[in-house]
Amino acid sequence: MNKNAGKLLCYVGIPVVMLAIALRFALFYFRSDGFSGMSLLFPLLAIGILISGLLMSGFFAAWVYQDCKKRKDDGILWAVITFIATPFIGLLVYFLRRSEVKQSCAACGHLVSLQAKFCEECGSEIEHREEMKDMEMKRTHHMSYIVMGTIGMILMVTCLTSFIVNAASGKGINSDPTSNDRIWNTGVINMNYRTIKDGVWTLDFKSASDGFIAQEDMIVRNAETDILYADISCDTVPDNSALTLYLAQGDTVRSFDVTSLSEPLEYALDEFENGEIHVRLLIEGVEDTISKIHIE
Repeated sequence: MNKNAGKLLCYVGIPVVMLAIALRFALFYFRSDGFSGMSLLFPLLAIGILISGLLMSGFFAAWVYQDCKKRKDDGILWAVITFIATPFIGLLVYFLRRSEVKQSCAACGHLVSLQAKFCEECGSEIEHREEMKDMEMKRTHHMSYIVMGTIGMILMVTCLTSFIVNAASGKGINSDPTSNDRIWNTGVINMNYRTIKDGVWTLDFKSASDGFIAQEDMIVRNAETDILYADISCDTVPDNSALTLYLAQGDTVRSFDVTSLSEPLEYALDEFENGEIHVRLLIEGVEDTISKIHIE
């Protein structure tokens, strides 16, 4: 690849890739419910993290490539390592392994260290110009790559911090079990397994963050005759803990305390309409729980 082709790839190819990623997120947001129940801020921050991270890695990899050319190393290999391993790891490995800057012997052309007094190939004395030697050892080349890479790193850290802070505060994230929008959990659930087989939603979990909501959308085919069946057992129920089942469809919402069911719950769905219904379990402290829910 010639120099002009490389510049074309950097100045045109990279922006095109960035634009394609941004458009993909935008289409996903506007044409699906993928971000339903989530503020537009979060996908924008996610895009910011991705793009700034790519810029950071790209510019630092470009600097490593140029530094390798100066040291007569394999620039493409080290640039790829820096990009893939992220600059944090890639640059560390590179600085630990990179070779020193060398100069050509005036007599035979063999590359020798700037510190060498004699050529190891022909034995000729190496004449150094101290001011050039000091300049070569201390001068930082291609500062624009370092500056742009640093800016990318700052932007990525800023976007990532904003994402974490907003997610932790719950701002812009729907966590209302009665909502018709998608529920987003900022906590975690420690599951054994979760499956949907023959219309039966099976959830087996050991524990979950307080307030975690597990959700599955089911279909009411004949509201006049359909019945929801819920077979739920909680083996560990600490004090003040609870497990609540929510059914939400439009303005119709029903909830049931299923913490200590003596027998499976059967509930007629005649007050709902045919179509999709949100079935949710609000987990508040219960552990070692097995739940099987379906509609017939």
